[in-house]
Amino acid sequence: MRTTSHGGAQYFFTFIDDFSRKTDVYFLKAKGKAFEKFKQYKALVENEIGHKIKVLRSDNGGEFVSKKFNAFLAECGIQRQTSAPYSPQQNGVVERANRTIMECARSMILAQGLELEFWGKAVSMAMYIKNQCPTKALNSKTPQEAWSGRKPDVFHLRVFGCKAFAHVPDEKRTKLESNPCLACF
Repeated sequence: MRTTSHGGAQYFFTFIDDFSRKTDVYFLKAKGKAFEKFKQYKALVENEIGHKIKVLRSDNGGEFVSKKFNAFLAECGIQRQTSAPYSPQQNGVVERANRTIMECARSMILAQGLELEFWGKAVSMAMYIKNQCPTKALNSKTPQEAWSGRKPDVFHLRVFGCKAFAHVPDEKRTKLESNPCLACF
């Protein structure tokens, strides 16, 4: 991204489970951090579902084919599959997901008139919404449902960028606050 997010990220890294199409996104300050984020993702996923990652499919980006990354994959018994150079069509699932996420994030930012620094929050929300929506690839199931076995609850969703209020406990309030019960975010 040309604009750094509020969290200091300039890149995002998308993981998609082939079976469920569940998408996870990690934000990076530098591409060189991709290996560390993959290790985080691997630990989280294998802990959550109790299955090991068997294959990693990616493009030939330098962040994915370092000696350290390759050694780790070999050590864990994870097969590597890469697309041919300059052929994003071979990695269509991720490319399409990234496009969908970015179009959704751009729409949310523009609709609310927010600064571009909010792209990280918008990407995160777009990915979350994508996981809650039915898809033809799963016969109208949601990625979250295919992943967890439970239909997702979407009643908590609100318009991106709307005002939100949180209760401030008595012990944290001061007498001079404009509204002592609520704090606006």
